Amino acid sequence: MSVLHLRNSRVSRLFLISFIIFFTYFPGLVLSAVVTLSSIEIFTTHDWLRATPTVYFRCTGDNKTFLPDVKKKHVVYAFKGEESWQPMTEFIGRKCKRCGFYEKDSILNDDEFDEWELCPSDFSAPDGNYVHFKEKEFNATFLCPECLLFSNNVTMSAPEGDHKKKGKNVGAIILLTVLVSAVLIMGAVGAYKYWQKRKREQDQARFLKLFDEGDDIEDELGLGPML
Repeated sequence: MSVLHLRNSRVSRLFLISFIIFFTYFPGLVLSAVVTLSSIEIFTTHDWLRATPTVYFRCTGDNKTFLPDVKKKHVVYAFKGEESWQPMTEFIGRKCKRCGFYEKDSILNDDEFDEWELCPSDFSAPDGNYVHFKEKEFNATFLCPECLLFSNNVTMSAPEGDHKKKGKNVGAIILLTVLVSAVLIMGAVGAYKYWQKRKREQDQARFLKLFDEGDDIEDELGLGPML
């Protein structure tokens, strides 16, 4: 059995084993889920020394995301999710995050509109929307379509068959990616072995050509083998 065949077999087995282990032990970590802000309306402000409030969103472990457009109370601000300060946060798997809206205070600690546990399972609407309302503080709508893949409650808001189909599509895409990667690696190994073989053949041909040229020179000079 050739060395190239052995290497290709090992690469194929390695990818197959990695694929099985990944989906066996990490079924919920297929994709990350990005959360964007669709709209927000604040009902009050806390810093009386500022003419306009400075509102920001923050999850534990993340940076502050300031909302530069939110300046007035009782105004609904709608967003496309494409703004420079988006997204708001990102989920990896099913784990929740401690998040909140805050208002920057010019003297004391920043004021809190509300702080709560934000989870992928909250986005159970068919389009991945989640509304968080805090009385006398604010009303905000978040969007996370990818969270539907992580949510345990997704079947409550959409037909089960649709989500099974989505899950199968995601699995097929990942499987195809793994297979393509394996084929590319095997192709690269094969190309490298072929290049080595061609290089050896070319070196041998040049070596033999040098001997032939040496014999031709001896014949032209009339030199023969000395006994």
